[in-house]
Amino acid sequence: MARIGVLTISDGRDFVHRDIADWARSSEDAIVAALEGAGHEVVRAPELVSTNELASSQARLVAQERPDLTVFNYSVWAFPHFSMLAADATPGPLVLLSNIDPVQPGMVGMLAAGGALDQIGRVHGRVWGDVADPATLERLLVHVRAAQAVGGLRGSTFGRFGGRPMGMYTAVANADQWLSTFGVDVEEIDQWEIVRRSELVPDSRAKAGREWLEKHANVHYDGKQLTPELLERQIRSYHAVRELIDEWNLDFSGIKGQPELTTHFTTMDVTEAFLNDPYDWEGPKPTHVTATESDMDAALTMQILKLISGDPVLFADVRHYHADRDIWDMANSGQHATWYAARSDDPAENLRRVHLYPEVFFFPAGGASVHHIAAPGDMTLARLTRLSGRYRMQVVRGAFEDYGDEVNETLARQSTFEWPHAFTRMEVPADEFLSRFGANHIHAVPGDYVAELEQVCRMLDVDFEPLGS
Repeated sequence: MARIGVLTISDGRDFVHRDIADWARSSEDAIVAALEGAGHEVVRAPELVSTNELASSQARLVAQERPDLTVFNYSVWAFPHFSMLAADATPGPLVLLSNIDPVQPGMVGMLAAGGALDQIGRVHGRVWGDVADPATLERLLVHVRAAQAVGGLRGSTFGRFGGRPMGMYTAVANADQWLSTFGVDVEEIDQWEIVRRSELVPDSRAKAGREWLEKHANVHYDGKQLTPELLERQIRSYHAVRELIDEWNLDFSGIKGQPELTTHFTTMDVTEAFLNDPYDWEGPKPTHVTATESDMDAALTMQILKLISGDPVLFADVRHYHADRDIWDMANSGQHATWYAARSDDPAENLRRVHLYPEVFFFPAGGASVHHIAAPGDMTLARLTRLSGRYRMQVVRGAFEDYGDEVNETLARQSTFEWPHAFTRMEVPADEFLSRFGANHIHAVPGDYVAELEQVCRMLDVDFEPLGS
């Protein structure tokens, strides 16, 4: 749920305003009803804006409630300087909304105000039409979801467990830039805390998690790389990180893992998968975005996608391109949330498709890799990358595909079978993607959120870069 401010701008001539006030108020009533019907909280300015004094005072009253987004409503011709004054008193994201009516020229008022705001460089969105029309309301809700995501970032804290992994420049960002651009602080936490605290997790808690996984998932012990003791160590690591998240009030995080933990302690696959899940062996819980390889831009992208969609977010390497099928194998250790196995609200339904295999030779400390094939469906794939130090959001539409157990296994065994896989058809030619995409990691959520990501970029002054069609 977002908090949305609504301010209706009117004509500055008192004799005109007197005759159109009821019309203007009725249009505001319709907007408020539509937004509340969509599940959002609305803060209305007490009075219609018909003077310069009201423009500032009413905007300040709305701004005091700290809305995620403020809507300026134009149902009549409105003096543009009222919008300029109101915008000056409105610190957050702003959208101009006008009717399309041949008698009352709200559209003209919106264009005049929007042009004035453009002249001073004030970023804003624009929506036009009748909010009773589902298409118009959906265009407005795109701005709402984007503003809610931007507001959710401001004042949040990212926890980075460990430093740069394996020399990856794309995984490390400037904390100053994050605070100035996104409003996110970075807390540095040593990986040793995971090792130390995992030893303090009660035996009963680790055993309960192991038995739950043995009951609901498919555990393949080999007596060497994966044993009950190693699986319990991974479960202990999960609880240690959860404790640190609560202690440091972390909103999202990243874990380095490689090479120290994966060589000498255990992999973080179980930890990362279940942090990103809406459940664990102790019951339902909110998802906590966590990126492997302490990838900061990955975690930030994932947090934006989570705030927009409300769904768990998938993290993957762009692992392989099957040219004969024009599909991509998106895989990365055990990082995929198990929710993606069936995208079910029932964890048992997801986990029956999940296999915990012994880790591969990359990770001599052992433990379980969380293997599954992502369920099919339309997806939005995205990644914040940097070009000459400036952030851009690279976005592409696509779909996960399922070819049946036999073909899925054949394809998965062409790369690293033990890892989770999402076979992806992207709406971009392979040559374009490989020439332009600025990282080896990519992230995805079900559905189409391209419009929301474009608005997020507009609000954050980040370049929006769609790939392909």
